[in-house]
Order: sequence, then C-alpha cells, then structure tokens
Amino acid sequence: MVVEDARSLAERLLSKQLPRRWAHTQGVGGRARELRAILGERAQVVEVAAWLHDIGYSPVLRSTGFHPLDGARYLRDVVAADDMVCRLVAHHTGAMVEANEREIPELVDEFALPDADLLDALTYCDVTTDPDGCRVDVEERLSEILMRYSNEHVVHRSILRSAPTIRTAAENVQGRLGASRSKGACRGRGTA
Repeated sequence: MVVEDARSLAERLLSKQLPRRWAHTQGVGGRARELRAILGERAQVVEVAAWLHDIGYSPVLRSTGFHPLDGARYLRDVVAADDMVCRLVAHHTGAMVEANEREIPELVDEFALPDADLLDALTYCDVTTDPDGCRVDVEERLSEILMRYSNEHVVHRSILRSAPTIRTAAENVQGRLGASRSKGACRGRGTA
C-alpha cells in the first residue's frame, strides 16, 4: 500500500463520522512525512501506518472497541496490508499496556511487535499531534489525554503506565532528528 492509498482509506473511514479524529490523523500523517530523513527507505511504512493508525475508531470496522486491534485486524484481513504496517497499527502508542489493562491478550497473540525504531517513529508522530492535528510537545499531549479521561478509565490508567515508554520513544526520535539536522547544518557554507 502506498501513502496516497492509506490517506484515502483513512479519509473514507474517518472524515465524515469522526472529523476530529480525521484532523488528528492528517496531522500524524504530516509528522510522519517529516521523518523521511531519519528513516530512509523505511519511511514509507511509517507514513502509511501514520495515516492508518486510528482507523480502528471507525464504527464501520469496530468490533472489540480497542482501536489498535480493530484497525490492525481490518488492515490484515480486509485490506491485506503489509505485515509491518499491521504490526505498527496494532502496537502504536502504548497499545500493549492498554491491551493488558483491557485484558485483551489477542493483541500480542496476533501481532508481533514491530521494529522498535519504526514503532518509536509512529508513537512520536501520534504523541506530538493533538486531537485537532496541531503540533504539540509530548507532555502537553499526555496531559490532554489524561484530562480527557477520568482517573478510573482504562485509557487514563494505560497512559499513566505507558508514559515513560512513550516519552522515551519521542526522545529517541527527537535525538535522531537533531543529529540529522546537525549533519546537514554546514552544507553549502564556505570556510574562512
């Protein structure tokens, strides 16, 4: 699946029924495009997954109510998407912790963990994009999620538990982005 196909599928599943989720998805897709310099030939798989990461919220394909699993199953069973895309969607942004909180063992049974650097990249894109698709820092995004859900809600509990891993993922990507920018900072400059 190419990026444009992923974008079109996400738009079809989210834009009308879940416009705010669609706005977030557009922002996440845009963030993923910015990672091409550090991901190289693997950038497309992250960009495709970024466009598709939240399709499991769509009422059209919702079955368990756990959006990473519903989205990944749809991509695997209906779309026949690339295995790595399915695995990224299944495990994005602390999904394994939330699956544990929800007592849904199928996530890890059905979808192996994706490559860590790719999962970090997708998580970074997700947690640096707010619900309206705007760029935010990780702490602002985590706070927004925690405020949206009551202390007893499974998402609130899951974010509290997975926050250290989410922060580390974002820091890993930010570090790689900084190193990438530093390498190119002197291009075109003459020497004195």
